[in-house]
Amino acid sequence: MNAASTGHPPHSAPPHTGRFPSNFVWGAATSAYQIEGATTADGRTDSIWDTFSRREGAVFQRQSGEPACGHYHRLEEDVGLMRRIGLQAYRFSIAWPRVQPLGPSSRNDAGLAFYDRLVDALLGAKIEPWVTLYHWDMPAWAFERGGLLNRDFALWFADYAALVVDRLSDRVSHWMTLNEPQVFCKFGYGDGTNAPGLRLSLEEQLQAVHVSLLAHGRACRVIRARAKRPARVGWAVVGRTDFPVGRRADGADVASLSDGPLHFVPPSEADTAAARRSMMAITTRDLWNNTWYNDPVFFGEYPEDGLSLYAPAAPKVEPGDMELIRQPLDFLGVNIYDGRAVRAGDDGTARVVPFAPGHPQTLIRWFVTPPALRYGPRFLHERYRVPVYITENGLSCMDWVQGEGTDARVSDPQRVDYTRRYLIELSKAVADGAEIGGYFHWSLLDNFEWAEGYQQRFGLVHVDIPSGRRTLKDSALWYQQIIASNGAKL
Repeated sequence: MNAASTGHPPHSAPPHTGRFPSNFVWGAATSAYQIEGATTADGRTDSIWDTFSRREGAVFQRQSGEPACGHYHRLEEDVGLMRRIGLQAYRFSIAWPRVQPLGPSSRNDAGLAFYDRLVDALLGAKIEPWVTLYHWDMPAWAFERGGLLNRDFALWFADYAALVVDRLSDRVSHWMTLNEPQVFCKFGYGDGTNAPGLRLSLEEQLQAVHVSLLAHGRACRVIRARAKRPARVGWAVVGRTDFPVGRRADGADVASLSDGPLHFVPPSEADTAAARRSMMAITTRDLWNNTWYNDPVFFGEYPEDGLSLYAPAAPKVEPGDMELIRQPLDFLGVNIYDGRAVRAGDDGTARVVPFAPGHPQTLIRWFVTPPALRYGPRFLHERYRVPVYITENGLSCMDWVQGEGTDARVSDPQRVDYTRRYLIELSKAVADGAEIGGYFHWSLLDNFEWAEGYQQRFGLVHVDIPSGRRTLKDSALWYQQIIASNGAKL
């Protein structure tokens, strides 16, 4: 395959300086369905998440993206909070059913006007807008026409992208096509736990992935052809992050030291090489990996190990498909929350190392693994050779408001500690030689966490869902200092 050079910098990292490149971008991220609410306002029609949320047992307590955070009616207030935090950039998504509520040829100017106002408010606050075209809210009409099992989906998506680019590209320079195709294909079309809630064969799941890649390629072409100002184009993936750990002196086969649950044993070069190979391999007949998605986008071909493992379920590739999918990208966005600890076995292959009993977990039960933010982006940069942006990273905590009125505050020391540890590791990736362009904390606001409903709080800003009242958390004030110092105060 035409993989990039496997050469890499020496493993040992320079001391952490607390500094990032001078042009490093500090931001926060959200998605439309999770924060906007107003799901029937101004012509918007159902997305697959609206219809999925109405199913008995699909979402915690039958909650939905209505009312979410009410951002649709409070965008000025929310931009004001972003300014208080000191954000340099804000990653948000467009709600496709606001823009095309009635079908592939429809257009809703009221929906587009909302994003006009949002972009103008951001620029007025000196915050750079980063637009994601698709963050899981497929219009119900698109699903009813076959959704990701219909190759025409890519044409519909290109038509939608054209409307958005024509409207916003005189002010927006940073674009992402899709967010986390691994999630919306695997959990939406395979496991059935996310919208549209299907449990399909592996062959059909892989067809959904292929159509998603075609949609990405067509959207890239639309952005390049129609943008009114120079455009930087990428996409945001998730996948599996593997990071290396060394062997414990006491011989215990767990991934942390006895003197602290977050002090991982330093790895050897062999451990690092094994983790790199493991992270870029496809070893299970499901959709949770990195290269089945990124290799077509960057190299124009599916990886050989995936073709072999998935056969005969691999999708039918028609002439011209790979040329369409492989569009020039300016950056790779990656969403990393946790990782898998591995070390080299006696034969050099990666062995997964379990975490010690009691290893820290977030409220959503994801393990706390700061080295994931060093090695994940580093390995991706080494393979694909484009700047990498952390487009999501954060955690859910059990946050609530303490006090009332002017004394109200939200103490969230776990979020501060988690983010500090992860950012220190990200700075090590920079020191290792990886080109890391920026960091977007997930999320700006406590919001609708998909099938988890409102029981998970990922925000820098606490949101009381019934009233919509916002309260800056202590982590937001801490993050303000990190941004202002470009990481020096870590």
